[in-house]
Amino acid sequence: MPDMGCFRTAVSIENVAQRGRLRTLDDVLVDTGSEYTWAPREVLVSLGIAPERTQGFIVADGRTIEREMGVAMVHAGGTSAPDFVVFAEPGDMVLLGAHSLEGLNLRVDPVRKILVDAGPIVAAAA
Repeated sequence: MPDMGCFRTAVSIENVAQRGRLRTLDDVLVDTGSEYTWAPREVLVSLGIAPERTQGFIVADGRTIEREMGVAMVHAGGTSAPDFVVFAEPGDMVLLGAHSLEGLNLRVDPVRKILVDAGPIVAAAA
């Protein structure tokens, strides 16, 4: 089966309330099938990012799990945006999800396997 355009990229995480200190995660899977970005718990905690809520997820093997989520500044593809991130536990994948991609205004170029600017954002006119 082909890899369906899957690729990996570097993602940096920053505390929205304490700007200036970033932790870069190399080799993060770009996963448009995942709603949220998942970062290792120890990275988020080391940046002082606190859990805001607990969310249920259905993982690829059909199990339902719960994970904490918090707000972080996500940096990828030359841009940044605040977003919810999942506190990934040991054994969880580290992912850049669709919600973050949309907030970053990035899209996936599946041929070149890179993130690219999604272009102008559609907005209502007066």
